[in-house]
Amino acid sequence: MGFNNSDHEDGGQAGASTDVATIYVCITCRGPGGLVRDPLPGALLADATLQAAAGSGITVRPIRCLANCSRGPSAAMRANGSWTYIFGGLDPACGPALVAGARMLAEAPDGILPWRGRPDVLKRGLCARTPPLDFKEAQE
Repeated sequence: MGFNNSDHEDGGQAGASTDVATIYVCITCRGPGGLVRDPLPGALLADATLQAAAGSGITVRPIRCLANCSRGPSAAMRANGSWTYIFGGLDPACGPALVAGARMLAEAPDGILPWRGRPDVLKRGLCARTPPLDFKEAQE
């Protein structure tokens, strides 16, 4: 595939000190049916997302296994202080949608990815979201 360790350290995106958001893409995802193919569908998604993010300030980090195998290929996104969102059922055509969603998340004042304006694939493919480490539920 077109990525390696040096590619995703900055991958054409901003470095760690200026990241607006990070997208983690599972490169080991096999996709529907779990068949081993070369290249793996997750690796293709990672490449497409890296290309879509070039020059955007969004960091893309290809990683091994998001443990969402039954709904792969998968990706997760977060921004400083935001919730983390996990998506499944993705394919390489979803790279630009992941970048658009990451930008929306980075701009969300409450750290929650807005529903309105979110790319459809990120509405259909949402698997879970997890709160930031310092999250405290408001008491009623």
